[in-house]
Amino acid sequence: MAEERDQEFLEFVVKNIVDKPDAVEVKRSVDEMGVLLELTVDQEDMGKIIGKDGQTAKAIRILLRILGAKNDARLNMKIIEPEGSTKGFNRPEAKKEEAPKKDEEEKEDIDLDVKL
Repeated sequence: MAEERDQEFLEFVVKNIVDKPDAVEVKRSVDEMGVLLELTVDQEDMGKIIGKDGQTAKAIRILLRILGAKNDARLNMKIIEPEGSTKGFNRPEAKKEEAPKKDEEEKEDIDLDVKL
């Protein structure tokens, strides 16, 4: 019974945050690293679970660490991305500019020296 309290705790906390508590699923597995709780929520609730800059997820993980310390266990939470969701939650991906290659930098320096 004590083993499943962490799973019940996570379900309780998450179900009280999300709009669709029926879609909340927590799978528990134990390995050499400790206890892993895999959290799955509805796609529309992902933002609520992660929070602004990941603050909500961070707070939940802190609570799980406290619960784990109380029970002499290492608890980790992994948020599973729902099927059909897009990376970045429909935010446009930032375009990355490639840094000029070292050879091109040297050529630019040489061209500048010649022009001066």
